[in-house]
Amino acid sequence: MTVARPDEARRSNRSSLLRALHTGGPATRAALATELGLNRSTIKMLVDGLAEAGLVEERVPRLARGAGRPSLLVLPQPQAVVVLAVDVRAEHAGIAMVGFGGQILGRNSWNLHGRQREPEEVITHVAESAALLAEDLGLSPVAAGVSVPGVVRRADGLVRSSENLRWAEVALGQRMTAVLDVPVVVGNDAEFGALAEHLRGAGRGAGDAVFVSADVGVGGGLIAQGALLRGSAGYLGEIGHMTVRPGGRPCHCGNEGCWETEVGEAALCRALGLSEYGPRGAIVAELRALQDDSESRLDDYLDWLILGLVNVVNILGPELVVLGDLFTALPDALVTRVGDQVRRRSMVSRALGGVRIEKSRLGADLQLLGAAEAAFEGVLTAL
Repeated sequence: MTVARPDEARRSNRSSLLRALHTGGPATRAALATELGLNRSTIKMLVDGLAEAGLVEERVPRLARGAGRPSLLVLPQPQAVVVLAVDVRAEHAGIAMVGFGGQILGRNSWNLHGRQREPEEVITHVAESAALLAEDLGLSPVAAGVSVPGVVRRADGLVRSSENLRWAEVALGQRMTAVLDVPVVVGNDAEFGALAEHLRGAGRGAGDAVFVSADVGVGGGLIAQGALLRGSAGYLGEIGHMTVRPGGRPCHCGNEGCWETEVGEAALCRALGLSEYGPRGAIVAELRALQDDSESRLDDYLDWLILGLVNVVNILGPELVVLGDLFTALPDALVTRVGDQVRRRSMVSRALGGVRIEKSRLGADLQLLGAAEAAFEGVLTAL
């Protein structure tokens, strides 16, 4: 039996405490001891060390009540450790400085048109915007996470392909690391969406969950047994490219009849009678204007959405499916209808006692928060 040395045990306990505060927020020493399974003297030693390093502070709760001395709360200090989060999409890009504890401290965004989508332009703009934001905030990031819509090799951030951006074989991780001069993690947008939902959104507490996003395309991110599932090289979650309609519409991936061609942005535009090349805001406005008596306009679209989700649930067996991006604009009544049909038609859902189908509540910050969490993974271990 291998016994951990005292210094290794201290580093492991310190890392566990940092993660608990980062994802769970302020907590008392007693609560932290219970959560981590450590004795109070060990927690005191760890908290004192983190406070001395400026990573946490202890404070009396604002609403402390009752007799006796109230328990102090241990609070993460957001500005003590900061990472840069980058979200690159088909039509716009954004950055944010995210502090320890998950707080967004500052942000910037810009539209992408024409040459602005080219990798060199995106990388240059990210570097320049990050430098300006860091100067304005008086903060320096120690790592960065970059979310992109595409097939990404996890080991080095090579973007194999991104049809939405028209990128192929772009060494994004290597090039971002060179210009930002900090460690950089690059990942698929749906993968990072799943990570954000798991740690800060509807997926908190769910051991097995699937995040399904609809942007220009459709992607998925998977949480299995409480951890992000990444596949052998990071290539995972391309659920938008499962064939659901043999002989259907050609897909940019080279296949035909992909789920993406039936429930992606273009398909939703067709169902709503909108131009496939119109602004995203028009789609959202039209969905929000839908009334109960106009559900029939989306009947065919919902049938394809239900079909794909039944397949996803039968194959992956999650307890929760979170719908993100454009799917969040669907009226609640329609999402309830989709959930009811998936639970009725999925054999695995029936066996599980019913899979939950919910919309993401993290809004436009979803991928930024996911990118930040990916960057913090290595940072919290090294602190």
